[in-house]
Amino acid sequence: MQKEYKRTLITTALPYANGPVHIGHLAGVYVPADIYARYLRLRGDDVVMVGGSDEHGVPITIKARREGVTPQDIVDRYHKIIKDSFEELGISFDVYSRTTSATHSATASEFFRRLYDNGQFVEQTSKQLYDPEAGQFLADRYVTGKCPHCGNERAYGDQCEACGTSLSPDELIDPKSAITGAVPELRDTHHWYLPLDRWEGKLREWILEGHKEWKTNVYGQCKSWLDLGLKPRAVSRDLDWGIPVPVEGAEGKVLYVWFDAPIGYISNTKELLPDSWEKYWKDSETRIINFIGKDNIVFHCIVFPAMLMAYGDGFQLPDNVPANEFLNLEGDKISTSRNWAVWLHEYLRDFPGKQDVLRYVLTANAPETKDNDFTWRDFQARNNSELVAILGNFVNRAMVLTHKYFDGIVPSIPADVDAGRAALAPELSKAVADLTAALDTFHFRDALKSMMEIARIGNRYLQDMEPWKVAKTDMPLTGAILNVALQLCANIAIAAEPFMPFMSERLRRMLGMENVGWNMLGSLDMIPAGRHLAAPELLFEKIEDATIQAQVDRLAEIKEQNKLNAWTPAPQAADVDFDTFMKADLRVGTVLECVKVPKADKLLQFLIDDGMKKRTIVSGIARYYNPEDLVGKQVCFIANLPPRKLRGIVSEGMILSAEQPDGSLVVISPSAPVVPGVQIK
Repeated sequence: MQKEYKRTLITTALPYANGPVHIGHLAGVYVPADIYARYLRLRGDDVVMVGGSDEHGVPITIKARREGVTPQDIVDRYHKIIKDSFEELGISFDVYSRTTSATHSATASEFFRRLYDNGQFVEQTSKQLYDPEAGQFLADRYVTGKCPHCGNERAYGDQCEACGTSLSPDELIDPKSAITGAVPELRDTHHWYLPLDRWEGKLREWILEGHKEWKTNVYGQCKSWLDLGLKPRAVSRDLDWGIPVPVEGAEGKVLYVWFDAPIGYISNTKELLPDSWEKYWKDSETRIINFIGKDNIVFHCIVFPAMLMAYGDGFQLPDNVPANEFLNLEGDKISTSRNWAVWLHEYLRDFPGKQDVLRYVLTANAPETKDNDFTWRDFQARNNSELVAILGNFVNRAMVLTHKYFDGIVPSIPADVDAGRAALAPELSKAVADLTAALDTFHFRDALKSMMEIARIGNRYLQDMEPWKVAKTDMPLTGAILNVALQLCANIAIAAEPFMPFMSERLRRMLGMENVGWNMLGSLDMIPAGRHLAAPELLFEKIEDATIQAQVDRLAEIKEQNKLNAWTPAPQAADVDFDTFMKADLRVGTVLECVKVPKADKLLQFLIDDGMKKRTIVSGIARYYNPEDLVGKQVCFIANLPPRKLRGIVSEGMILSAEQPDGSLVVISPSAPVVPGVQIK
């Protein structure tokens, strides 16, 4: 049986402030966290949701170096973009702060110092890669090389973004410094380590025995780590950006970002509640829920809990860590470095007023048990066929018919008229019960289906009762039918609030609903007869094909650019001796005529002035040039190839062209006019 708590603390993974947030972040962490927080608030619970930007770490310093600015410039820019985007999407943080705040720096430093003073660290000297040109040790992300698994030439020292495999710098083939390109050297460096093995027994008992109800992906990953045996993990790094290690002899070392960042949950709570923060962290009557993505499971279920155990002083461990899987985009893994993403701030610009549509689609397609795929066509279909055609259609019909037949005043239900209420009530009760049960167990996709079931119930009800026909003969029954329909609208307004808060607010305003609570769900007596309704508004609008095609085209351009960025030259051909090379007679000629070869999409027929006689050459570049654009142009060609018949035309040579990374061909021409027939030396 689930323990009853006095309050709930919700934390959300801290996004790196080296770029905006994208739909993968939203689907994995922030939308589900906000759904849960809004649900608890509707229940009247004491709940606090904390978040913030992770503003330390190597990705930030890399971006700053590339742009020629300071790390502080980077985090200031992206913290604002992220915070503003979250607010516009309706992510209802009670506090959204940052790890460069004074409060966080003091909290993280004190946390490290307490563990240090209490002997909770071990100190080790190990060999790490060092850039002799930059004069600094290299964090994992500062090392690049060839992935040993997929052959990607631009893998990082911690992960290959092409195949997704986690790596360590010593696994890379031909490693290089991302700073200078130099070949790194192994040198000794000294660091502090948190001995996770000390806490392995307690972690095993807490997770494997105490939290078998956790999601399979979370429980399974934790069990795998514990079964392999935990090892000490570094909590410091050789960097110049971060919170300095607060002990003597630690010059040039900062707190490792995965020690620093989760302490941000504590410091952000302190910032919000400086006088009462401890009751949300140290009171056993507080339930702590960590919303994260699957790449953060180990840090939130093993590393951070071990830190809290080592600190002591009553810090509570999370009761649940409902991590989601990854969301892909149009069949490909979302990648910040490849710009393969739907960025939140750009979505808000391109789809003004459609925050709820994105929230709905990301929840309906949430990667709760396996990786899922976001496509723009699915986004459009869910908006048009579900939000517009089901939910919006039902509410609009109920509101419009009430204004049509009763001047917008909620009609009463005569005592002797049932209007199908008795048959409807069990359906509604089941939908509400399913909705609540799904929310309580973090099954937000199922919860959304149950919320939409209320709208489906409403549509079936209107279709069965046909008030537009009944109005011709029985206005009291018509009024009763519309009263029931409006009560269902009121249920939707409450049930949809965690998922689509903007729509819910508009619907409550139309219905004149003020004091809204979860306990009211399931009632068919929420809207009193005689209330004057506001004018009907369309809650959702169709999204046209052209709007979606623009997004599809944008992604196609990005994919093409990524192909170009990933291009590498073909391996050099086998050596040929000089005498063999000299046998090729390379010359320059002027194009006199150029036409397409009939029934051949790729071929152009050239008439070339080669200085000796006119010659015909057939070349496969028709897809890249208009024939008329080549007339008068000088081209390079091989003159002494044996004649060859192509489509019935004798070709007397080969025009030289260069193949671009995208596969297109560019004719090779001299940089200045030359006499036709001259040889290329």
